[in-house]
Amino acid sequence: MLEIKNLSVSLNGKRLLSDINMTIARGARHLLSGHNGSGKSTLVSVIAGNPEYTIDTGKIIFEDRDITNENATARALMGIFIGSQNVPEIPGLTVLSFLKHSMAAHHHFETGHDLSMGEFLTALENVRTKLDIPKQWLNRSINVGFSGGERKRLMLLRLVMTRPKFAILDEPDSGADATVQQQIVNTIHEMRDTTFVFISHQKNFTDMVQPTDITTLSNGKVMIK
Repeated sequence: MLEIKNLSVSLNGKRLLSDINMTIARGARHLLSGHNGSGKSTLVSVIAGNPEYTIDTGKIIFEDRDITNENATARALMGIFIGSQNVPEIPGLTVLSFLKHSMAAHHHFETGHDLSMGEFLTALENVRTKLDIPKQWLNRSINVGFSGGERKRLMLLRLVMTRPKFAILDEPDSGADATVQQQIVNTIHEMRDTTFVFISHQKNFTDMVQPTDITTLSNGKVMIK
């Protein structure tokens, strides 16, 4: 599903990743491991199209398409999702409005047609109920006043609503209690049409996800097994 070829990345002139080669199989639950500062979050940010980083050499191939120079919006529409470890607060933008615009963009990209409000609200209610998301959350500003665990549940809501082909989860277990962690694990296993790459430092969480593949980074390089 995704192949990284000889990828080297820098930020403000400092090399962060060097000659990364990595293949992620379709349908995988691929664990990206390594100590803090090893380059894991940098790598997933680059895959998602974060413009802060400079790709010095190499390519990112998604479903046989070179996306190295595609922006984050294009990658998201192609089906690449990122659940970041530290998500921003967006005062004034409600969860409901954010999800509506996101779903509308995906729907139009995939079908060429506009998403009706009825279709959106039906899908939202089904997913909200399944994930036990309080209805009053929908009218709150994105992540403003939400706890760590609540932010992870909002991430799950967005994940299940958009049903991406390829989902990157950067420490989804961080700040989440055991109940929310189990909910995340259940969602990963239920979404069999989505390929997952995830970062975690908690063995208990990793064991529950049951990764199909593991890539370990150290000092911005892939450790050879």
